[in-house]
Amino acid sequence: MPTDVIMPQMGESIFEGTITKWLKKAGDTVEKDEPLFEISTDKVDAEIPSPVAGVLSEIKVAEGATVEINTVVAVVTENQGSRNREQGSGASSPAPAGVHVSGGTDVVMPQMGESIFEGTITKWLKKAGDTVEKDEPLFEISTDKVDAEIPAPVAGVLSEIMFHEGATVEINTVVAVIGGASGANTSASVVSTEAPAPTLAPKAQLAPPQVVSNGSERIRSSPLVRKIAQDNNLDLAQIAGTGAGGRIGKEDVLRHLSLHGPGSAAPKPAAPSSGAVPTLTQAFSELRGQRVPLTKMRAIIAQRMVESVATSPHVYTVYKVDMTRVARIRARDKTRFEQKHGVKLTFMPFIAVAAVEALRKFPIVNAALEDGTIHYPANINLGIAVALEWGLIVPVIKQAEERSFAEIAKAMNDLALRARTKKLLPEEVMGGTFTLTNSGVFGGEFGTPIINQPESAILAIGGLKKEPVVLTDADGNDSIAIRSMQHFCLGFDHRTIDGADSGKFMSAFKKTLEGWDREIG
Repeated sequence: MPTDVIMPQMGESIFEGTITKWLKKAGDTVEKDEPLFEISTDKVDAEIPSPVAGVLSEIKVAEGATVEINTVVAVVTENQGSRNREQGSGASSPAPAGVHVSGGTDVVMPQMGESIFEGTITKWLKKAGDTVEKDEPLFEISTDKVDAEIPAPVAGVLSEIMFHEGATVEINTVVAVIGGASGANTSASVVSTEAPAPTLAPKAQLAPPQVVSNGSERIRSSPLVRKIAQDNNLDLAQIAGTGAGGRIGKEDVLRHLSLHGPGSAAPKPAAPSSGAVPTLTQAFSELRGQRVPLTKMRAIIAQRMVESVATSPHVYTVYKVDMTRVARIRARDKTRFEQKHGVKLTFMPFIAVAAVEALRKFPIVNAALEDGTIHYPANINLGIAVALEWGLIVPVIKQAEERSFAEIAKAMNDLALRARTKKLLPEEVMGGTFTLTNSGVFGGEFGTPIINQPESAILAIGGLKKEPVVLTDADGNDSIAIRSMQHFCLGFDHRTIDGADSGKFMSAFKKTLEGWDREIG
């Protein structure tokens, strides 16, 4: 019986895929769920397994071709023996995703952000047979941006777990079942990750990641990663995995290839010690002449930046602010503030509060152009750009106008920490109305940032430096004094914000900082 093999949909916004490699040739025998071909989309690369056992009787699309989802790319002809084996083993095979004779409630892998299409189950907080309450944490997941606990959608008994810890699955995949007939008795079960992944598109599935052993060491990786390693004569035991539980991802193996080339086996990075920190010269020598693939996050950032520049006519205005008063207050109160609130007192909350007050006075800077209208948000949601080793992320302080100085300081510290440890929730990186970016942390005078769409403005913070400044007293007498000075650059969308509006905003911002008279708590 011939079975069509189709191009699967690898995410909600993906409508085509490129066949990068056939792992079988016409006439080969294939097993059910055995990798059949590799595909690449603008979001993910993956191996696609055979939907049935049989003979690959026809390949309809050649390597390198890009086809739309649901296009038939091959035909597998089932043999009778395979069909009998599958029918005979039906009692031990898991039901397809979304089809449970028990009538239970499916628990699916959620989408943890607009550009995230898979997640790794890092820990089950309940085991099969356990009773769970609605909204009680059920399992933990990790994605390339956030780590989170996923709650139970209903109350009942966890009757079935479809994937073990360490498995990486597509969004909307059923990972567990709560309730139903099996939940009422002792037949609750755990389905091995070696079982077929739930259907993503008709007759096409993703092969679940596996844990392979190398001597006494267990190595977490996907079939695609192992294939890349095999093709390049790499020892996965010598590659550091950055995924959950040390799982080696595609980015990890490609990074290793870019640094060391095929057939090399550089040791896993050790904790830096005195005299062992890599120098800039060493880093250059390792990267010289190499082509380093973009990580998923880096590719998304690149796309967003190009879109922003193409969307908004960017204009910039730069103001120099005398931060001497703020610097003195911080120096005087930083010990007391840290003891009272548990976070270090930096300059950032002063800047954030001044920005929020200016946004209150000039709401056009907090607005956005939407469908030919100017939308004035109900709140000031302050985005704080955080630099990561693997990219950039902008967590958001919601309703900043309702928070005290200390609350803003704590929120900034908390979001930055969780951003660097991949523990942000999806809603914490969405909904911003105005962004702060601290380019001056590296010593620069000021930067000209790109607007974080769909916002209309972004404020870049320059480096804080002591400079000789001419001061004029009330009688008009000039003197030279050493002051703490800082540049601030407002990038704004000229479609909605005029030069006059930007000037008024920056003047109010400057006045608040130079004449700081607010309690910091």
